[in-house]
Amino acid sequence: MLHRPLGRTGLAVSQLGFGAMRLPMVGEGDAARVNRELAIPMIHRAFAAGVNYIDTAVGYCKADSQRAVGDALKGWRGRGREKVIVSTKNPYYGTDEKEWWKNLTDSLERLQVDCIDIYNHHGVRWAKYEEFVAPVMSRWMLKAKDQGLIKHICCSFHDSPDALRKVVDTGYVESITLQYNLLDRSLEDGIAYAHQRGIGVVVMGPVGGGRLGADSETLAQLVPGIQRVPELALRFVLSNQNVSMALSGMSTMQQVEENLATAEDATPLSEEDKKAIDEHLARLAKLADLYCTGCGYCLPCPKEINIPHLFRIYNHAKIYGLWDHARKAYRSIQRGPIPKKRSAAADACSDCGACETKCPQNLPVRKQLQELHEALADKTLTPSPAPKDAPHAH
Repeated sequence: MLHRPLGRTGLAVSQLGFGAMRLPMVGEGDAARVNRELAIPMIHRAFAAGVNYIDTAVGYCKADSQRAVGDALKGWRGRGREKVIVSTKNPYYGTDEKEWWKNLTDSLERLQVDCIDIYNHHGVRWAKYEEFVAPVMSRWMLKAKDQGLIKHICCSFHDSPDALRKVVDTGYVESITLQYNLLDRSLEDGIAYAHQRGIGVVVMGPVGGGRLGADSETLAQLVPGIQRVPELALRFVLSNQNVSMALSGMSTMQQVEENLATAEDATPLSEEDKKAIDEHLARLAKLADLYCTGCGYCLPCPKEINIPHLFRIYNHAKIYGLWDHARKAYRSIQRGPIPKKRSAAADACSDCGACETKCPQNLPVRKQLQELHEALADKTLTPSPAPKDAPHAH
């Protein structure tokens, strides 16, 4: 396994990291827990192959991920535990110091460690940094570091390219975990900027939150010799020398083995391969201009259809050939509203036409909703119930 420096931390990290967000589960609903019989062998297999970084968080896997990782670390002691770098996150933003410290002490207990190597502010946005981190929470982080409870102050990041540069310029964090993949390169310049200033860059979502984990004829032939989209996606991220590590959330042993095989291949994408990818994706991006831009002017829908979200799912299928992922995402909506993107299914449309009067692109929204449903729906399911909270206009 190849290793890369993690910014100025002094750590050498495997270029593939184990993301413990999607570990296999057992049980239903609130009673669901990580299946240790499956998860721990997966984690140990990755460690044995040279993966030396594992990342978790308070809320992952029904709040059981940290405990499962702790069990895996305990079972690995004596076989190289000292070489495993543990990363977790504190989700608290506010002024209650006790609440912040409780998250830290709980994480230490669940992970069964005395010190956390990489301790992240979870999901930093620049507004959060200015309001909470800089004036208040940074002091708690430094205190925890002085007490030997954490080694490196870091963050995960969900914000704009400009905000990324601002966070880097503070000089406060040593490593940033962020989104970057074939379909989302918006932070590419910021990644180079962070690397130049000695900040480690850990990429989460190298397969686009699962979108690039499925087959696509459109993407599979981009690079000669690479026919599997997940391999292409991972190699694309690893070919960026400004990236310290690709953090992959793995839920099966097959995914572990496939990712290990890709990460152990020392051959990067050639400059010709990268150019071909750039040119092809640029052509596909132009196609996206013909479809919904996600402006949200069509909202709210009286039938509580989140039109931009549904069209985003459909467009990834039409443009990038990610049909399996699109069908899976849409059918989950058919079964009931999901928390972050509340929406009824497209067949809830009453044909009122209010959306079309507000669309700046003059799209035939009603017709496209019908086409979307025909292409993606599970026809055995009844129309999804409308969510309690309708999407809001932007």
